Amino acid sequence: MAVADVTDVFVEIPKGSRNKYEWDFDQGRFRLDRMLFSAVQYPGDYGFVPETFAEDGDPLDALVILSDPTFPGCLISSRVVGAFWMSDDKGRDTKIVTVPQSDPRWAHVRELEDIPRHLLDEIAHFFSIYKDLERKKVVVEGFGSRTEALAELKADRERWLSMDNPLRLP
Repeated sequence: MAVADVTDVFVEIPKGSRNKYEWDFDQGRFRLDRMLFSAVQYPGDYGFVPETFAEDGDPLDALVILSDPTFPGCLISSRVVGAFWMSDDKGRDTKIVTVPQSDPRWAHVRELEDIPRHLLDEIAHFFSIYKDLERKKVVVEGFGSRTEALAELKADRERWLSMDNPLRLP
């Protein structure tokens, strides 16, 4: 099964938020998981790719780099441009990095190299410290290529398809 470089991302947390919202699949609604303990904000819209199942037991995490935040529950048609490799107390915690497919400000972005270096540094810094005051360990491995991100997306979709009772959005 081929994986296109464009996928939907289901937004849980808007850019600039300190609130960590999570979609509760059992209840079919959002929950406030916590406020970030550190004085940092999400550097982009953050959520997951529907119909995936990552190594950490959740749908594949995704960060959408965009100019203005959307809202929890928004589906964004997003172009995959790379991956961010890290792990936490639950193990591997990969994030794919995307840009909105329909936003002309990001139309030129196809790879991570097309994104300003400073913005990538901000993203890496955020994920390296956002759990510090919670006393949770995070190990940042760095960015991965678009090809690596698409391979992760494909594997996580195949894992989801092989499940007996996969998580689905309503």
